[in-house]
Amino acid sequence: MSVTLEDVKNNEEVEQLILTAQKQLDALGYTEHAHRHLSIVSKRAGEILRTLGYSEDRVRLAEIAGYMHDLGNAVNRNDHAHTGAILAYNILKEMGMDVKDRTEIMMAIGNHDESTGTAVSDISAAIILADKSDAHRSRVSKNNMTLFDKHDRVNYAVTEASLRINKEEKKIILDLTIDTKMCPVLDYFEIFMDRTMMSKYAAKYLGVWFEVVINDTNLL
Repeated sequence: MSVTLEDVKNNEEVEQLILTAQKQLDALGYTEHAHRHLSIVSKRAGEILRTLGYSEDRVRLAEIAGYMHDLGNAVNRNDHAHTGAILAYNILKEMGMDVKDRTEIMMAIGNHDESTGTAVSDISAAIILADKSDAHRSRVSKNNMTLFDKHDRVNYAVTEASLRINKEEKKIILDLTIDTKMCPVLDYFEIFMDRTMMSKYAAKYLGVWFEVVINDTNLL
């Protein structure tokens, strides 16, 4: 059965896991990982594969994996990639998705976290690039800036963020605008270096180069 992204979005179990995951992350003081983030990751992952010439079926799977990739936060922040992969696999099985497709999604979700994962397929590479590109002030849930930690401050300093895919030049470019009054550009790399290197290797898996542009300056 060909399960669509809309089918997943309308699944009651998926929705409740998203809400529960965000409830836990709010309690822990983490940035937003709910509908806004999941929709962005889903859309960008699909755009990456579509622009690079992958089939619409691979695009569909990447979009679904992107939307489901953080479900494991409903269990625990630690090891969320692995628990989320199993949750997604079982939900998609109940929804009637073909076993080959749901194992591809499970593998991609299980490899999206920089502490334990890496690009092992086109779908996983797209998820990594899409996920790690979403730094933005709208992800910061704290209202009191005096309570910001480094992650909050860096995310809040990012006022614009886009991911551009240039098939002709074989480049994927993360273009950020950072308010340096909030934090210096160096703080971005201090916090996100592991994610940046993971994105670099994910792009390499797809046969393209990964670049980071901050305030109109190419820094990678």
